[in-house]
Amino acid sequence: MSKFKFQIDPLSSQLKFQQLVDSVIDAISENRLQIGDILPSVNQLVKESSLSRDTVFKAYAELKNRGIVESVPNKGYFIAKATTKVFLFLDTFKAYKEVLYGSFLDNLPENFSVDLHFHHYNIDIFEKIITENIGRYTKYIVMNFDHERVPEIIKQIPPSKLLVIDWEVHTVPEASTIYQDFGQSLYDALCSGLDLIKKYRRFVYLYPEFTYHPVESIVYFEKFCKDNFIPYEILKNSKKLDVKAGDLYLMVSDRTLSRFLDQCADRNLIIGQDAGVISYNETPMKKYVKDGISVISTDFELMGKKAAEIVTSGESIHLKIDTHLKVRASM
Repeated sequence: MSKFKFQIDPLSSQLKFQQLVDSVIDAISENRLQIGDILPSVNQLVKESSLSRDTVFKAYAELKNRGIVESVPNKGYFIAKATTKVFLFLDTFKAYKEVLYGSFLDNLPENFSVDLHFHHYNIDIFEKIITENIGRYTKYIVMNFDHERVPEIIKQIPPSKLLVIDWEVHTVPEASTIYQDFGQSLYDALCSGLDLIKKYRRFVYLYPEFTYHPVESIVYFEKFCKDNFIPYEILKNSKKLDVKAGDLYLMVSDRTLSRFLDQCADRNLIIGQDAGVISYNETPMKKYVKDGISVISTDFELMGKKAAEIVTSGESIHLKIDTHLKVRASM
């Protein structure tokens, strides 16, 4: 037991019993505690930490409930199974990210625990959260974004413990990646719906000022339109959205999709006949809205499943998840 000691921060907003639970899980993840190791007795821990007996009992009860710890009468509490802690760092928690997150959790073994964080594309938050959590986890799953400081920050994580997901930007060569492609895959997806796209007089890509969607999508959208002689517009000011009959719209933001739907309703435009729309990123509700919104999307459920497989196996992998056009009534 000389390698392990409970860490309690009296200034933390986290409940003390939860700090005790996390202290054990952290130690197991870092191999400072192993199966069969004995934990301090309740009396010993109360004396050493100045915590109440109720707090200590509650922590040990939670560990027993998770199957991490077992108690033996007259002998004490022992580590019963190894628990692996995973650091999951997403950009934002939108509906399609919830699909990824749910799939990831569903495919992890019970002895894995996940701490979820968000950076909201804020580089200072990105740096602070990663720096504060170095050395605390067995695996780090990170959604990078396109910022010049990301490479130096991400280097703090050992490549063998790093998995970059969703966007293959500022990746570390030795680290694993599971990603979608925002360039050629967009072009190919649009080609699969070429006949439907050509029934409209113009194709408008609304790339709003507030989006972090990869800029390379603009390049490949423009290439698709030019290669197929399709009149087009790239609209970068969301306030200038003015839905007109005969136009097809590509939306990367659900906020602008909502504005499109509102304008169609106000102007009595029938979606899929008078004006069309393709939305980026599948969500559970898009198949039901207005008899179905067409989407260009990668498979976020598969991405979550593959991420869980990599975390569980420890293998190194570089995997692109395909992007497809799902045609629904909105085209």
